Amino acid sequence: MAQTTTWKVNDMVRDDSTGGVKTVYWECRVTDNDHSECSAMEGGKLRLTPNPSASDFIAYASLKESDVLGWVYNSLIEEGSDETAAEAKARVEKVRQDKVTAQVARKTAEASGMPW
Repeated sequence: MAQTTTWKVNDMVRDDSTGGVKTVYWECRVTDNDHSECSAMEGGKLRLTPNPSASDFIAYASLKESDVLGWVYNSLIEEGSDETAAEAKARVEKVRQDKVTAQVARKTAEASGMPW
């Protein structure tokens, strides 16, 4: 059973005067390739406090989706944990993948119809 995992940024809110992103709306969706109706999604809203004078500031016009998703992955690190952003990302994906696997198992264990 193959699954596809897709991370994406759905929308952002920015401060026009500084070009700093204030809010990111994101989602992670896992879909089974053989049963497209079996999917699981996690999404959220990431609030940011942009600081245009910070050395790592990236103005809106210069952003790439990978930059913003990096912020999202960092925000997923559980408080007090020593996990990395990559580990937090993988943890979220695993939970969604397990949900899809369970959906497919239920779907393939059932059949409908009449015996006649």
